[in-house]
Amino acid sequence: MKNLLIAQSGGPTAVINSSLAGVAEAACVSSRVDGILGAFYGIQGVLNERFVDLKKVLKSSKESSLLCQTPASLLGSCRYSLKPWRENEEEYEKLVGILRKHHISYFIYIGGNDSMDTVFKMSEYLKEKEIEDILIAGVPKTIDNDLEGTDHCPGFGSAAKYVAATVAELERDISVYPVPGVTIVEIMGRNAGWLAAASALSRINGGPGPELIYLCETSFSMERFLVDMKRVMARKKSFLIAVSEGLKDEYGCYISEQVQTAQTDAFGHKYISGAGKILENLIRSRLDCKVRTVELNLMQRCAAHIASETDLKEAWMLGGKALQCVLDGKNGEMASIRRLSSDPYIVEYTSVYSGEAANREKKVPGEMISGSGCDVNEKMIEYLRPLIQGERSVKYENGIPAHLILEESLAGSMA
Repeated sequence: MKNLLIAQSGGPTAVINSSLAGVAEAACVSSRVDGILGAFYGIQGVLNERFVDLKKVLKSSKESSLLCQTPASLLGSCRYSLKPWRENEEEYEKLVGILRKHHISYFIYIGGNDSMDTVFKMSEYLKEKEIEDILIAGVPKTIDNDLEGTDHCPGFGSAAKYVAATVAELERDISVYPVPGVTIVEIMGRNAGWLAAASALSRINGGPGPELIYLCETSFSMERFLVDMKRVMARKKSFLIAVSEGLKDEYGCYISEQVQTAQTDAFGHKYISGAGKILENLIRSRLDCKVRTVELNLMQRCAAHIASETDLKEAWMLGGKALQCVLDGKNGEMASIRRLSSDPYIVEYTSVYSGEAANREKKVPGEMISGSGCDVNEKMIEYLRPLIQGERSVKYENGIPAHLILEESLAGSMA
């Protein structure tokens, strides 16, 4: 018997469940896969044998369709970091023992940078120990679009679509009043400014969008910011500013650290937010004008009601590609997208070794940032535009989108 195990990890997105559906549906039609298990709470759930029979959950096309419009991670998530196997070989031995106990030959892990690190570490251990009856592959996922090894990540296109639509709506909102004012929109992005850059898409239908866009890739100067502000204020009464939450000063320090502690998560990442408030207080004290901050925060991650059809399709396809990798005997691969053309938009689905993506960050290249450092250019728009195209019909119940809900009480039913 050869079973498949699927788990999800990292931050939620609007399309991570589409990848789950892509893996599961491909497995259902494969003669080389017997059972299909899901692990609650990522690799932690595997270690605790928190499994569920996904064939019972996704028993028809109705459930699979509903799964694809359900945001966040159906199977739950975790932020658990495996140490290198030489530092904690017992944990890897335990993982292998659990997988063999449940006759799991294939393990697909859906997640971002840190999740691909798990794929990489496990595959290296399996190769080192010459374990050939277990194969692992990764499916990329992150709204931050900061994974190396793929043109872009599932989850990013839908988040970018939400950001663009929301910023366009905010611009319409602030334009109605005669009183001058500034609205700062803080957008997710710790060390990569792709999402903040997507705010520029709010201009593609003729609206002005943000007057200033600051990404975390460029060194941020408070004094230069005030100069930029005065320049815009001289010609416009009310306007938007889009900023990455991870803005850093010339010394590489997050400007939000002025109001944040040094606390970090399980992977050593600092908790950051508040860049918009820092700038709001600066404007209020130095320029004496009406100003407010809108922090998009979690809303941009899981807005499945406005998900990009392109994003949903690509997430689904990459799920199937990851399964194909392990069925072909490849260990430690990450399914990926290679762009062949932007206009017309053409991609191919391929794979790279997870070591090329693990713990690496793909940042916005300088060639996509304007020379002034406070906007993006047409190269960025050309890159972004195809990723937000298309809308899928959403099923509503009682006036709101319907979601597939998986009860945690099912976990452990396979143990």
